[in-house]
Amino acid sequence: MQKIAVVTGASSGIGAATARQLATVGFKVFLGARRLDRLESLAAEISGTAHPLDVTDPISVTTFVAQLPEQVHVLVNNAGGAFGLEPITELDEDHWLSMYQTNVLGLARVTKYLFPRLEASGNGHVVNIGSIAGLETYPGGAGYTAAKHAVRAVNDTMRLEWFGKPIRVTEIDPGLVETEFSLVRFDGDTEKAKKVYAGMQPLSAEDIADTVVWAVTRPAHVNIDQIVIKPLAQARATMVHRT
Repeated sequence: MQKIAVVTGASSGIGAATARQLATVGFKVFLGARRLDRLESLAAEISGTAHPLDVTDPISVTTFVAQLPEQVHVLVNNAGGAFGLEPITELDEDHWLSMYQTNVLGLARVTKYLFPRLEASGNGHVVNIGSIAGLETYPGGAGYTAAKHAVRAVNDTMRLEWFGKPIRVTEIDPGLVETEFSLVRFDGDTEKAKKVYAGMQPLSAEDIADTVVWAVTRPAHVNIDQIVIKPLAQARATMVHRT
């Protein structure tokens, strides 16, 4: 039987690259994201299936899950993102709420409703895409780092609550990855986004996808708890060697 994988936030970046690589190693991939036009194009490319998904909307999540097979082997919780870079004294509550909804509650919602299908597979695996922002903090990043610290807490709690069940849980924490991440964070300001990666070689979406595929293709008794992956030029979130 062909194994089933579900990838959220699959319309671009890490999500799209992960969907491609999972299909390459034999998974039937179900793609979810808000930008359906992009999803359908990718689904056609990899012989996958695309369904609209807004992880911040419970109705969208339950509708998405209802269209999936009764057994799902891999769930990649990739949907998320950062908004703004304001200090706490200039708190933008809309930014913070959006980051918590997408990164934390969205991840929890999708996992909640997919859990019976993961358990039914007899060999389920949840991969939560976190960030080194879940391991440290930096000025201007309190909203995003708080959300990604919460992702770590949710990930660890899954491992505890599902102890003894046939479901593996993996957290992957990337450093700088050149995708649309910074463009979204800076509200479409391409110049600001380019400066994030200037003078250094960041990771690519394919680098993270390769890591996801490696984790989910280990033997069923092997659980990769956490992978921290950074470009060689990056030591910490704000410590980057630039030429």
